[in-house]
Amino acid sequence: MKALAAINPYFYKYKWHLLFGLLFVTISNVFAVLPPVIVRTVIDRVTAEASSFDFFRNSGLEKAARSTVFNLVLWNGLLLLGLALLRGVFMFFMRQTLIVMSRHIEYEQKNAIYRHYQQLDAGFYKTHFTGDLMNRISEDVSRVRMYTGPALMYTTNMLVLTILCFWGMSRVDARLTLLVGAPLPFLALAIYFVNKIIARKSEKIQAQLSELTTTAQESYSGIRVIKSFVQERPMLSYFSKTAEEYRKSAVNLALTESIWFPSITLFVGFSLLLTVLAGGYLAIQGQATAGNIAEFVIYLNLLMFPISSLGWVASMIQRAAVSQARINEFLHTPSVITNAAQPQFPEIHGDIRFENVRFVYPHTHIVALKDFNLHLLPGEKVCIIGRTGSGKSTLAQLLLRMYDPASGTVALDGIPLTQYDLGHLRRNIAYAPQEALLFSDTLYNNIKFGREEATHEEVLEAARLADLAKDVAGFPEGYETVIGERGVLLSGGQKQRLVLARAILKKAPVLLLDESLSAVDTQTEQRILFNLKTALQETTVIVITHRLYAGWDFDKILVLDDGEIVESGTHTALLAQNGRYADLWRHQTGAGGGA
Repeated sequence: MKALAAINPYFYKYKWHLLFGLLFVTISNVFAVLPPVIVRTVIDRVTAEASSFDFFRNSGLEKAARSTVFNLVLWNGLLLLGLALLRGVFMFFMRQTLIVMSRHIEYEQKNAIYRHYQQLDAGFYKTHFTGDLMNRISEDVSRVRMYTGPALMYTTNMLVLTILCFWGMSRVDARLTLLVGAPLPFLALAIYFVNKIIARKSEKIQAQLSELTTTAQESYSGIRVIKSFVQERPMLSYFSKTAEEYRKSAVNLALTESIWFPSITLFVGFSLLLTVLAGGYLAIQGQATAGNIAEFVIYLNLLMFPISSLGWVASMIQRAAVSQARINEFLHTPSVITNAAQPQFPEIHGDIRFENVRFVYPHTHIVALKDFNLHLLPGEKVCIIGRTGSGKSTLAQLLLRMYDPASGTVALDGIPLTQYDLGHLRRNIAYAPQEALLFSDTLYNNIKFGREEATHEEVLEAARLADLAKDVAGFPEGYETVIGERGVLLSGGQKQRLVLARAILKKAPVLLLDESLSAVDTQTEQRILFNLKTALQETTVIVITHRLYAGWDFDKILVLDDGEIVESGTHTALLAQNGRYADLWRHQTGAGGGA
């Protein structure tokens, strides 16, 4: 239950919704407890008036006596109707404040979680599943909303109505009130123990739901791989097994609740039975009237729904506590990559320096870079080649400050990256990764994602430089073609060129190309390289690749192996060394000799 304290700031923010909602709950219940008093008065007066009918029988006063009783019942009936209408009006106001407040809190909480998700570092996403993240921002937040809305409303309604009803009953007969309230302590004790069971089962169910969501999400994303390997049946079997475990847990919780709710009704029914028996006995003894018994029965009927819903409300609160604890777990997870206390916003020119950089991936403990050194002047072009796992892509991750090095310094224009404002740093570095992440939007909007303020002409120019314009011309709707989820309608080469166009459009002083032309053919590659040589003369460019680009004269070529630079120099110098680079050149070009 302590986890729900995280909701208190939202209650304070919407304090007027909360206060007016509680006021409307109180007023509506005041109109609810007045009718029993009126019913008691009418029954007692009608009983008294009816006893005089025989006395006035066959006299002129009999008609007047009957008229008095009729008027008494009529006007009090209209009064009861008026009270019911007033109660309904304030119940409407009650829902329009408390339930609307819960929707506002749900909106705020989802935004807060999404905002925090975006601030978490790349390492966090390597150890947490997308399905679990989605479940916490959707299912868990929805369960918390049930606490901030219906559970709060029904709990307040029950407390206010219980106080008013017991106050009204005590005014009539204190002994009968104590007798009616005798089962309630046992009810409270039962709620305490059952809530602990519900909490344990709810936590298990939410964890299973996250696993189920993750399984479904991975299946949808990898449907083409599943189909190509004919793994539909095994995947269905695995999903069915996970769903069956979730079903069993949910049914088990439903069984607990199905026993629990009728048990509460039994307690209320037992109180009603005591009221009728004890009230009848007191009426026989002349210590109570028929109106008193009717008043008590109405009070208990008023309490029937709030008390019978106690188990449902307790279950909602307990589930909300479990869900909020899961939400807090992520909200209280700090990002490893954060801004400095006084972040800097200097103009960036593209002078890049890696000094004795050592990097170890935190979760796998793989050493990706060992005492790495590199210095690039503004406008220089460098090619970094190496086999898979040699540490090439790690350089891009460090320069974008997705991670910080274990030791050493990465600096831009002489300023360590840790002193930059993160947003400012990343706005000045364009990145084209090998794995193209595209949105289910139009081609045009996917390119413009690189720079929202870009003009239409700049978008078209970026597409031309990436050699994408001719492909777009072949689409029926041109740049307005919706490319589907993750760009499913595009080929691998088209995806990479679209991502490259997005990076070019950014017009950043530093451009990182991480295997960004691996899916294009040689001729397309040559056209793109020719375009980039002309357009990026003043841009510092780092090309990360496992294959050589013959159409670009790099200022520097680095050969990486096991996180270390094993060769460095220009194309001509490296061929003259006749080392790994020369072997790779001969292998890819089929050349028989050196230069």
